[in-house]
Formats: sequence, C-alpha cells, structure tokens
Amino acid sequence: MESNKKYWKGLEELKNTPDFVENNKNEFAEPLPIEDVLSEAGLSTVTPRRDFLKALGFGLGAVTLAACQTTPVHKSIPYLIRPEEVVPGIPNYYVSTFKGQSVLVKTVVGRPIKIEVNPNAGIFSTGTDAQAQASVLDLYDVSKLKAPLLKKAETTWSKLDEFVKGELNKAQASGKKIRIVSSSLNSPSAKAVVTDFAAKYPTTKHVQYDAVSYTGIIKANENSFGKAVLPKYNFDKADLIVSFAADFLGTWISGEEFTAQYVSNRNHKSLEKGKMSRHFQFETGMSLTGTNADTRIPIKLSEEGPALITLYNAITGSNLAGGTLGNNTNADKALKLVAKELLQNKGKSLVVSGSNDVSTQTLVNAINSAIGSYGTTIDLDNANKRYEGNDSEFAELINEMNRGEVAAVFFLNSNPVYDATNSKAFTDALAKVALKVSFSDRVDETSDNCDVIAITPNYLESWGDANTYEGFYSIVQPTINPVFNSRQAEQSLLIWSDGAVQDYYQYVRNNWEKNILPTVGKTWNDVLQSGVVIAPAKSVGAYNFALSLDAVATSIANSSKALAKGNGKDTLELHVYESIPMRDGKHANNAFLQELPDPVSKVTWDNYLAISPKQAEASGYKEFDVVTIKDEKGTSIDLPVLIQPGQAMGTASVALGYGRTKVGKAGDNVGKNAFPFVSFNNGTLKYATTVKLTGTGMTDELAQTQTHYSFEGRNIIREASLKDYLKDPAAGSGNHHKHKVYDLWTTDKYEKLGNDWVMAIDLNACTGCGSCIVACNVENNIPVVGKDEVRRRREMHWLRIDRYYSFNDEKTGENVTEEKEIAHMSNLDNVSVVHQPMLCQHCDHAPCETVCPVLATVHSSDGLNHMAYNRCVGTRYCANNCPYKVRRFNWFNYWNDSRFDNYLNNEFTQLVLNPDVTTRSRGVMEKCSMCIQRIQAGKLTAKMEKRALKDGDIKMACQQACSANAIIFGDKNDPNSEVSKLLRSERTYYVLEEINVQPGIGYMTKIRNTDSETKEVHA
Repeated sequence: MESNKKYWKGLEELKNTPDFVENNKNEFAEPLPIEDVLSEAGLSTVTPRRDFLKALGFGLGAVTLAACQTTPVHKSIPYLIRPEEVVPGIPNYYVSTFKGQSVLVKTVVGRPIKIEVNPNAGIFSTGTDAQAQASVLDLYDVSKLKAPLLKKAETTWSKLDEFVKGELNKAQASGKKIRIVSSSLNSPSAKAVVTDFAAKYPTTKHVQYDAVSYTGIIKANENSFGKAVLPKYNFDKADLIVSFAADFLGTWISGEEFTAQYVSNRNHKSLEKGKMSRHFQFETGMSLTGTNADTRIPIKLSEEGPALITLYNAITGSNLAGGTLGNNTNADKALKLVAKELLQNKGKSLVVSGSNDVSTQTLVNAINSAIGSYGTTIDLDNANKRYEGNDSEFAELINEMNRGEVAAVFFLNSNPVYDATNSKAFTDALAKVALKVSFSDRVDETSDNCDVIAITPNYLESWGDANTYEGFYSIVQPTINPVFNSRQAEQSLLIWSDGAVQDYYQYVRNNWEKNILPTVGKTWNDVLQSGVVIAPAKSVGAYNFALSLDAVATSIANSSKALAKGNGKDTLELHVYESIPMRDGKHANNAFLQELPDPVSKVTWDNYLAISPKQAEASGYKEFDVVTIKDEKGTSIDLPVLIQPGQAMGTASVALGYGRTKVGKAGDNVGKNAFPFVSFNNGTLKYATTVKLTGTGMTDELAQTQTHYSFEGRNIIREASLKDYLKDPAAGSGNHHKHKVYDLWTTDKYEKLGNDWVMAIDLNACTGCGSCIVACNVENNIPVVGKDEVRRRREMHWLRIDRYYSFNDEKTGENVTEEKEIAHMSNLDNVSVVHQPMLCQHCDHAPCETVCPVLATVHSSDGLNHMAYNRCVGTRYCANNCPYKVRRFNWFNYWNDSRFDNYLNNEFTQLVLNPDVTTRSRGVMEKCSMCIQRIQAGKLTAKMEKRALKDGDIKMACQQACSANAIIFGDKNDPNSEVSKLLRSERTYYVLEEINVQPGIGYMTKIRNTDSETKEVHA
C-alpha cells in the first residue's frame, strides 16, 4: 500500500502561501533576465517569460546572440625540460593533513585541485567535511598578502627579522612577559619549536584558546579523574546514545569521525544483521544531529542543566536539588524512559553534552560512570588532542596586557579581535603591548592591530605534522612551492630564537626521526608515502566517579536561573552555535562554503535569528523581518528572522562565524558577528545568554535553496520503524504494491553489454552534512553565483540535499500521514526530518532526452545521461521536462563575468579548476555527469594495467567525501558489486518510479528506532 504521508520542505509549502502558489505556476523556478544576458546590464532586471517569447521567438535567437562573444586568447609555453614526476593530464597525489585529519591531495601539473581522504589512515580514514573539501580554494585566494608587512608597509624578511629580534631583546632586558597566542596546537614539532623559543626567551608562555571552546570537558575530567584531557568517544560501541545539545554529527569535536562511527550501527550492513542503535537528542535549536535522532525533544537552554540532574537522579536513585523542568512534560517523560534504557544498556551507552560549563560536564561524567561508559564508549587513555585551549589563561592574558606586563605577543592561527567575547577590551589591552606580531596570510581583524604581519603559507605549501589522538601522528607536506613571499610561523620562531636548525623541514624531520619513527619501526620516506604513523593504543581503563555533586548541582541550578529570564515574547534565551558551513569563521572568505546551504535552514551567505513558529506568532514577527538582538551587556546586532520548526519555544539561535570585516572580498560583511554574545564566567566561555528583541520595521530576504522546487505532495520519502523493518524488510518501501506503468519506448529496448553505471543512496546513513555538495563543486568546476543569484533561484549545484519535515502527532507520537490531519496540527516544535540527496537520476527513459531539439542531452550505452555542452542552445526544455528538477542553467559566464569578481572570477583563483572538466559558458544547461572523467580515468587505468575493472576502482567525488558511506556507485551488470546487491535490497525504492522514467539511482528507506514508548514521549 502506498504511503499517504505528507512531507513538506518549508513552512510556505505547508501553509500554501500566496507567493508559493504563484511561484509554482511558473514553468521555471527562476525568472528570465534576457536583457541582462544580452546587454550585461546588471543583475536587477527581470523580464517576464511572455515578453521574452514575444520579442525573441521562443528563445533560439536570444541564445544565438548570447553566444556571439569574443573568445579570449591564451598563450601557452611548453615544457622545455619537463619535471620527471609531472606528466600533463596525469594527476599526482600527495599525503598531507588538514586540521589534524590525514588527507590525500590531488595535483595536476603542479596545481593542487582536490582533497580526498587518506586511505592509509586506518580507523581515522573517514570522509572529509565541507571545510576540508573547500580548503583547496583558500590556496588561490586573491585576498592574501604577497609579502610581509612591517608597520603596515611591505618589507623584506631580513628587515622584519632584524626588527623583531631587536624588540625581543628589549623585552628580555626589561623582564617583561612574552606571549604566544594560538588556537589549539596539536603539532608535536610546532610545540617543540615553542619550547625552544621559550628556552631562548624564558618569560615566554604559550596561551592556547579556541573560539569555540571545550575547556569545560577538559576541566571536568581533571576534576573528576585527574586527567585534563578531551576523551576519545566511541559512538560505534554505543547501542544507546543520549545527547544534550551536542551536535556530534556536525560541529562538535570531530563530526566526520563520529559520523562514521554512528552510522556503522545504523546503515544497511547493520540493519541486515537486525541491529540499530537508538538515539535521543535534547536540544534548543534544530541541529544536524537533532535531525538524525530517532527521538528529538526540544528543551530551553535553562532546562538543559535541570534535565541532566533529573536524569542523574533517575539513574542513581539520588535526590540532587534543581531537577525541575517546569511545564516541559515531554522532556520529563523522555528522561524517565532514557534513564530506564540507560540502565538496561550499561557499558553499551553514551551520554554527551555540548555545554562548556565545568559543572554540567562534571555531572555528565557522573552519569557516564553510573552507566559504565568509561573503558567502553569513553576512552580517557587514548585522548583526543584536537582541542587543548584554556579559557582562563586567555582571560588572564587580557589582564596581563592591561597591567603593562606583556612586552611582546605573537598570534598564531588565532584572531581574538574578531572572536573574543569583548573585542574592544582585548583591542584596548593589546594597544599597551610594544611588539605585536601576527602570523597570518592576510590583514585580518587582529593583524590589522599588529606592528608585524609575518605572512604564512597555506597548509598545502607547508611542512608540519599533527597528533590528534594519543599514538596517531600524521604529516603535513607541501604540494606546491609557496605562491607568495610567505614563511611558516615555526620557521620564523626558529630564526628569531637563533635555533641550531632554522629550516623547518629539517626540524620536522629531525623531530620525527628522533622521537616518533623509532617507536614504530618506520622511516621518513615511509611517512611521506603513507602520511600517518599509528602506534599501538594504550590499554583502556575504567574510571569511577567519586566526587560530591552538591556544589555541582547548586552551580547548575544558579546558571539555569540566570538564563530563565525570558518572558516568552520579546525576551528570549539565546543560543549561539557553530554552523556547518562557517564553523568559527576562519574560512569565511571561502566562496564554496558561503554558498553551501545550511543543512537545516538551507540558508546561504548569511546568518539569522532562528525562532519557532509559535514564538514568531507570540512575538509578532514574520519571516525575514529584521530585528535588533540586544543582551544585558548592551551588545546588539540586527538580523533577519527565520522561522524554524523544532526550535524550542522561548528561545532563539544565531550562528557564529559571520560578520567578518577583514577577511576578503567574498567574506567581508556577510552576516553579523555573534561572538560578542558569548560570555566568560566560572572559568569558561558560555554560549548561552538572555536577549531582548526589538523590531526594526525592515525586511531582508534570506538566500535559501530549499523551496525552489515543489514535488506536489508525491511519494518522495519512504520510511519505517525498526520494529516494522524487522518484521518485514520491505516495510515502508512500497515494494509490495507497485504502480502499473506505461512505456513509450516499447520499440527501443536494448541490452547494456558492457557496464551499467548506477548508484544507491542509503537514507539511513545520510546525515545531510553537505560535504558531498562541496566535493562535487570542486571536482566539476561548478561556479559560485552569490547571494543575489541564489535569491533568484539560480544556484548551480549539481547535487542538492533536500530536507523534508513531517509531523509527529501530539497524542499518539505517530507520524501524521494524511493531509487533512496536517491542517489540524499546531505543534510545529515536534517534527521529524529526513535528508535526501538529489541529483540527476540518469534515467533509462530520460524525459529530458526526448525533448531536446539539438540532441545536447543523450543516453550512453553504459546507462548514463550525457550533456554535450557545445550542442546546447539553451531552450531549457530539458529542465522543464525533468521531474526531479536537477538541471542548472548558466544565466551568465559566472567564471568570467566582472559582476562576480567577489567569488572566483580571476585568473589566480581559477587555478583551482579541474582540467578534466569543461567550464560551461553562458546559455548552456548543465547537471550531474556522474563524474564521467573519473569513470574514464578508471577504465584507462585498468586498460593500462591489462586487467578488468574491479568494484571500487571508480568512486564519485560525492561518494569519496561521504563519511557515512551513504552513496555507493558501481556497475549494475556486476552481480557481485556492492551497488548491485544494494539495489536488490527489499529497502530499495526509486523516486517517482510510477512515471516510469526508470532512474538509475535507488534510495533505501529511512528506518527509525522508535517504538510505543518513544511515541508516548509526545503524547
């Protein structure tokens, strides 16, 4: 029986607003700016389709005129003496490390163009996040400095060294302090350099701080167990996961690693064994992790501490004070159920919290100790070294500078003028320091206040190393010579401290050959090839919590009361958080990241104030209304409202990482800076406060990608509960009752004798993170179009991830199934979410192919839908006839149009382009090619090696980036291929299969681990 469940992409579709109805009448989602196309007049004009047809006779004339452009002339110089390792057209691969993760860098003729995961990294060989995929663009950023600066003027390194050494000698003679301020430094060689520098200048201290801090966890572990470490979490060993506002699939600590662990207990392999972990999420704003939870309970920020006290009392039978949740009966019911299940899963469960409060994390430690997590799902002996910042030390630094005790300060991979809680106080204190040196690649907010900018190279131009876990080491090696006159910060410190070895490459090598390689029996060349060294793990110990929690409970209760000042109307509890694209804002000038839609809101190029639908109604705000957000310190910013289902009533959320003022053309003045809403108290940074909202009377339309197309309520998403799946593996897939189909191609049957390239996507594995989108963009030269173009529905992404909401009934907890029931639903806080990657389906009966008048889109003998760009004349008939709406039209030459100069339109940045993929010109349609260049490369490699293609030889860019392994590509004609087996699974269905276009991509039903007890939570 076909499901009649109702899914909706956004509130405008659910409520069928007049604008939504009107837009759905149009043949295409985006308007036709034909005057712009012909005259290149600007981006503000819109020409109605009827006028367009009237003037230009069905568009062929317009496209012909648009194609009449002068082709630029490029002079090429051949190699006279070609480097031995460079073969034009054949890529080279080098291992390196990005933010502690070992990666593989693809270079073509000396240009790094793509980042992949390093397959040699063992259990850490998970996929890459969006920032890693986009990081190659940072190498070619035109906003970077070309030479070092001294007193804001370009200088030579010799003059800069002379100046800095002179100032350091003065500082040493005066006896004043020297401070090196950095984000968490997990490089053993860099730490050794800092130690050597401190030996030369004994008043030196290394201050580590992170804009998004984990000091609370580190201090709590020190207090609880005598180990000041960030634990290694093992989500793969947890049958039950309970998270309190920890976005562990997104931005919390190590999202890609946790995703791989989490999905290993929920994907098709686990389900086939009849096993699936269970996940409860208690949180304020709708996070990526919350959208993937089996059961999600919205709670206020002020309720998080009391909820943990309630859970602890229920598990241990204690009677700690402060466990009162007020009117949140759903949370109270859920906590009782969670407590019962945690006790049933001792040693196989895990409780995590996203709080940075020491008391809160201490209570979490007590809970995990009571349920036997230490030694199984939590490992304190093989610690995570990604974050080692100390919030108190940074706060004390400001005091030291104010007292005039600091003579010199060095900033390494840190930008406190932007991300400190009180930027003005920090800037005023900094002005009292004689020598201020920034190791930065550009004039950013902090370096603008410094005397010296010792410009540093990109990590793809650098030597270095990383130690992200106890016993796990990875190498950083350059893939290209420094493009500009830059020098690594470590080398500068070695020179300024008169080190015996001043070449940082030699320093790193010496350090490895002396301290790391002998322990594992490897050589330096081994490391350069494999990229990693993995020492045997230490034995994992079980730890018992034995502290009194009375003071902890009192502290939590006081913090909760301090937050609970909202009146539910214009005074709300504000949660500031890291978004998936921007994180802490360090990569804000990366256009690929700015245009990556937020996985939940689908907003690009901006941050916003997220409030619940009921809250918007109570406060009197509509979507896109601009409001002033003001906290008790007087900090205020203006942001547009986004109505977000699932947001807790009485709360609001704002993303960090935006509002940069000195980062570059793409990132300057995008969104507003929310870091001033972060506060420092009780020794750590707090990311929650109380704010007052005031309307400004203005509106600002956000650039969203989600509701640009409508599926008219058709059966796109299919899901079932684990209980139903175990009874019937085809539950929810619709495979028991197939539609009758009609075939227009009965006389055109042919057999695919070679390969039949297809894809399977496991909806139970896909978390919606968006890494695949950026990987596709980088691999296939997909242009960035900017905020205004996205507003006009002209984003160019070949792959999108559709986010669908569905209701949970307040009375039964069942998912609401009928449209008439939707009309009576009022609780938009209680929704379920499904993420669905959507790309060209490469249909065997492709409707786009039958309507193209010039055969620009045709079918290949191995099952792919091809695009011949040179044939395309831009009628867009194919896009109109595509039921999946996955085709993109080039309204402009986005790679060569001066109006898009903020993004990628310059010769230097275009060095990132993949030479195996043609850049498309104006007037041409494009869509997913199924990475045809990778397919051809795989075939040629097998041919040269005189062997047949093997399953796994060819991986798509999206597939390779996915930590969850949700995307599987291969040959359907090979019955033993992984994709062939998955497409034969009872869970597999095809989107819109009833129209018989015979798509080549199968989807596997979403399975939720819910039962009658979890449904009672919402009753």
